[in-house]
Amino acid sequence: MSDTPQYQYPGPYHQPQPGFPTPPPASPTRKPSRKKALLTHGAVACVALLIGTGIGSSGNADADTHADGSAATGPQPKVTVTETAEARPAPTVTKTKTAKPKAPKKKAETGPADSFSGDGEYLVGEDIKAGTYKSAGSDDDFGCYWARLKNASGEFDAIIANDNLTGPGRVTLNKGEYFQTQRCQEWKRVG
Repeated sequence: MSDTPQYQYPGPYHQPQPGFPTPPPASPTRKPSRKKALLTHGAVACVALLIGTGIGSSGNADADTHADGSAATGPQPKVTVTETAEARPAPTVTKTKTAKPKAPKKKAETGPADSFSGDGEYLVGEDIKAGTYKSAGSDDDFGCYWARLKNASGEFDAIIANDNLTGPGRVTLNKGEYFQTQRCQEWKRVG
């Protein structure tokens, strides 16, 4: 290494720093002359023309005739004829199925459910059966809220009992009460 500082040009908008050599001048870019470009393109075009003419004339050698009018000998093209046969109609096939006697349909069970899920308010004895129900609780951080209600008025004094479960829980519901549930997993009747 020499003691001469190396050139460090900080960028196009900065001036050279004192103590550093000035940058070398940029060399001008040169365009090729117009005459040279025309000459090059013309030479390429002539070569392409000669090659194309040579390829075209060699392809017609088999079709030439002799001076006396007789056809030139050489490989002749072969003609292939393909015939298509008419298709015959397929025979008709008939399948016979024997009907099996159907079992009588069971009527859908109507009446109050003994399991339910989702947010809502249910009338015990009409929407859901009376009894003891169990839930696994809630899947989120807010907990599973339930309330037993005297009526569906939405008033605070209609609450018989309520809780906010963070885990599994049970509640006993009596006929005629309303049961309100929010953010709870499925409730299943266990007793």
